[in-house]
Formats: sequence, structure tokens, C-alpha cells
Amino acid sequence: MENIAWWVYLVLAGIIFSGYQAFSLSRQEKEVDEEWVQEQGNVYIKRMNAEKERRRNRKNPKAM
Repeated sequence: MENIAWWVYLVLAGIIFSGYQAFSLSRQEKEVDEEWVQEQGNVYIKRMNAEKERRRNRKNPKAM
């Protein structure tokens, strides 16, 4: 172990730290993406319900 240069330890530490950061950031990005997809799904469902209500009221104007 004494024959290995000190900078090799720094390189290994950098590789490990870089891997940890990549894993951490990818997990955060996945969570943000899931939240965005959920939000867009809710918007889509609201639009579908509004359209359904609009068509229902157009068929039966007395239903208002």
C-alpha cells in the first residue's frame, strides 16, 4: 500500500463521490418527473370531466 501514490487515493475518492452524486441526482430527477406526470394527469382528468359536463349540458339544457 505504501507504493501507491497519494494522488491515486484522490482519484478513487473522486470516482466514488462522482458515482454517489450521479445516483443521488438521478433519484431526485426521477421524483421530480413523477410529480410532473402526476400533475399533468390531474390536469387531463379535469379537462375530461369538464368536457363530459359540457356535453351533458348540451344534450339536456334543462339540466342546469
